Amino acid sequence: MSKIQELIKEKCPNGVEYRKLEDMCIFKRGQSITMKQLIKGQYPVVAGGQQPAFYCNQYNRSFECITISGSGAYAGYVNYWNEQILCTDCFSIHSKDLDELNNKYLYHYLKLNQNNIYNLKKGAGIPHVHISDINKMRIPMPPLEVQLEIVRILDKFGELEAELEAELEARKQQYEFWREKLLTSTNKYKLGDIAKFTYGFTDKALDFGDARYIRITDITEDGSLSNNDCKYLNITNANSKYVLNKGDIVVARTGASFGKTLYFNGDFPSIYASFLIKIELDNEIILNRYYWHFSKSSLYWNQANNLVSKAGQPQFNSNAIKKIEIPLPSLEEQKRIINILDKFDKLVNDISEGLPAEIGLRKKQYEYYRNKVLSFEELKNE
Repeated sequence: MSKIQELIKEKCPNGVEYRKLEDMCIFKRGQSITMKQLIKGQYPVVAGGQQPAFYCNQYNRSFECITISGSGAYAGYVNYWNEQILCTDCFSIHSKDLDELNNKYLYHYLKLNQNNIYNLKKGAGIPHVHISDINKMRIPMPPLEVQLEIVRILDKFGELEAELEAELEARKQQYEFWREKLLTSTNKYKLGDIAKFTYGFTDKALDFGDARYIRITDITEDGSLSNNDCKYLNITNANSKYVLNKGDIVVARTGASFGKTLYFNGDFPSIYASFLIKIELDNEIILNRYYWHFSKSSLYWNQANNLVSKAGQPQFNSNAIKKIEIPLPSLEEQKRIINILDKFDKLVNDISEGLPAEIGLRKKQYEYYRNKVLSFEELKNE
């Protein structure tokens, strides 16, 4: 940080001037496109969100620019591009004069103000963010040398995060490979022959209570328990038999979440809701954790997708679940497989210790230094 501090003290002795974006940037709207026009191709189709949803064979931006999503769920999302893209339900921004304003510096400053841009959303139905609101924002304009040093510092953190993201993706593929390879056995059982099924408890969720109320929406894509939007119940005689023990298995039985399976690993009282089914396995034949790993495999999902009732809301009731066929090695072999797959799962999914935790740390470091290097008065006075 010493170099940037020295540069600011040297180049900005009287402070930094702020200019309106409309004076420094060119704003350009995206073009409308229909689903029929989305022919598969090489150019990213940019509308909103972090990644392009489609690729096509045409582009309308061939220069370095920043995009801001114009409407919908991602309205206001800021992204950076330095490749040919098709800009659709968004608008692009780029510097009028690169000798005055560096595009990557502009991007980092807009990301610093991401929440402020989200707050510019308008519309009672589909939210929109308008150019006329964005272009009134003011940006600090230090000399180009200072901008480039800020970009160098912040891009370094971005590169570290990208490396970790690539490592995470490689480890996920490795995890999936070994899960499919290990979960095989000539000895197979129908789930209905080695398990009992109990439907969950129906009640009105509370904001506070004796026990966590676990609903279908509380199971994450990787089969963990979400800690967002927690709801509760008070334990009564009527619901006490629905309290989960550590290591219990529950599965979602309806809707888009059907088949998602939770291995309950909590140390707190929890009651499972009626759209969940508790699976009580015969642990002399199959271990709960082994079944949970199996429930994330393609062998499980190929069967689940064939067995679910698709008339109206998808239904994956006990009559369907009990037909699931599971390859079962010995208990000792199951333990060995669990040990291997648990290590992979921790590496790719654990937000406290694995790669996601490391990525989260890098993001916090980036945000910390972004806030610091773009606070010119603070740096000058340090």
